[in-house]
Amino acid sequence: MKNLNFSSTFRSLTFYSVIFFLHACGSKTPPTDTSTVPEVNVVIDTKAHSDSKGVGKFTEVKLEAIDPARADLGKAVFATKCTTCHKLTADKFVGPGLAGITSRRTPEWIMNMITNPELMMKSDPVAKKLFEEILTPMANQNIGDEEARNILEYLRQNDNK
Repeated sequence: MKNLNFSSTFRSLTFYSVIFFLHACGSKTPPTDTSTVPEVNVVIDTKAHSDSKGVGKFTEVKLEAIDPARADLGKAVFATKCTTCHKLTADKFVGPGLAGITSRRTPEWIMNMITNPELMMKSDPVAKKLFEEILTPMANQNIGDEEARNILEYLRQNDNK
């Protein structure tokens, strides 16, 4: 038969009881009263104009007259990487129709969306809303900066027809 040391067992039990009591009674945050906080519902119309530049490395894109040579290069890239999901009309295909995109979105937003759609759909409110409407994420086609700029020129040319 084992000899139990009552004094050390009692001290251990008392110590753990105090720790439990302090943990149970301390550091609890009272529930927040949400009845006084107004609910904010931000409605984003994805067909409306937005001045957002989006999220990404493009923070300033200077536009000049449409460069037909760049637009031709953009047309070629668009034909190989974008037409699987997008039409140049207003009609939705897999992705949204792109007619009028250059009047609804800033050049920075367009280029950020083309070059890094994952970041945009995660962080940009308009891109998030588009994803909710379309239900298909925009695929990253690994389009570089110059190709994106060329596609932008092609989209501008299409919108100016």
